[in-house]
Amino acid sequence: MKTILVVEDNPDNMALVEQILEDEGFCVLKAVLAKDGIALLKESAVDMILMDISLPEMNGLEATKIIKAGETTKDIPVIALTAHAMETDREEAISAGCDGYLTKPIDEEELLETIKDNVG
Repeated sequence: MKTILVVEDNPDNMALVEQILEDEGFCVLKAVLAKDGIALLKESAVDMILMDISLPEMNGLEATKIIKAGETTKDIPVIALTAHAMETDREEAISAGCDGYLTKPIDEEELLETIKDNVG
């Protein structure tokens, strides 16, 4: 079973993503804050990360840079989840190390296709 870490501070978005992933048979780890998500990576094997960009304390781009700089975490695909849909936002996410970019509201088919492309 593949494990996906979801870092999301909006409870409605978290519940939606969790339901979609669990319905598809994924194990879901959850973090509300980026620092908690990074901490979870030290204790759990994760196949992919869905990272909200607008988070309190540390944003998702900063967290992605930390994850991609880590020897044991650099190869984990990170997909940005964001309400920001401007092309410059996408470019900023990719340059921070994100492997993909999904906009909110979340499109279930697009989410599952992105996951399939990154973790099989």
